[in-house]
Amino acid sequence: MQVEVSYIAAFLIGLFGGVHCIGMCGGIVGALTFGLEDKKQKPKILWPYLLAYNIARILSYTVAGILIGGVGAFTVDLIALHQLQQYLLIFAGLFMILLGMYLANWWRVLVYVEQAGSVLWRKIQPLGQRFMPVKTVTHAFVLGLIWGWLPCGLVYSVLIWALASTSALEGGMLLLSFGLGTLPNLMAMGLFATVLKKFFYQAPVRILAGVIVMLFGVIEIMRAFNVY
Repeated sequence: MQVEVSYIAAFLIGLFGGVHCIGMCGGIVGALTFGLEDKKQKPKILWPYLLAYNIARILSYTVAGILIGGVGAFTVDLIALHQLQQYLLIFAGLFMILLGMYLANWWRVLVYVEQAGSVLWRKIQPLGQRFMPVKTVTHAFVLGLIWGWLPCGLVYSVLIWALASTSALEGGMLLLSFGLGTLPNLMAMGLFATVLKKFFYQAPVRILAGVIVMLFGVIEIMRAFNVY
């Protein structure tokens, strides 16, 4: 039961983290969308491209979750299982609290974490330029695979959670659940960019999303001490 709850929580983090997705990935969605020919920018024709971007992005998240969860599984063979999981759950919880503060625009310390991850992004990004402008759905899919490795504090928080799961399968499922949670916002972003930006940039929306993510962080810390 606890595992299923974790997947639901990961989905909700992706969903409520939309305030960050719009700011972080909105420009990318816009660039990909407006990189299409004019006749393909109509919603009826556009959605297969957006779906391809996002399915590939979620696939990249899932692969990262499997890899990180596998690292956690390997590590528990070297350290006492309970003690390691406790530390990782505390770390994941604290990271989610920082993420919630970031979403609420109270303390943007995770900007520096994302900047650190940009080293990898600078190496991967040139690959995507080969497929711009987007001409086919296949191009969109490949770009989505690359986009999935964009430095993002929201993704990092769930990756730490995947590490704490100490399971490649569970790590992959957590990132898949999270990715599915981000799907509605980023699909809609490609179609209704201006309206969504105005909505998500409102302070009450950002604060609500941040508080919800912080609560998930508190729950993870409580789990570490067997309180929840």
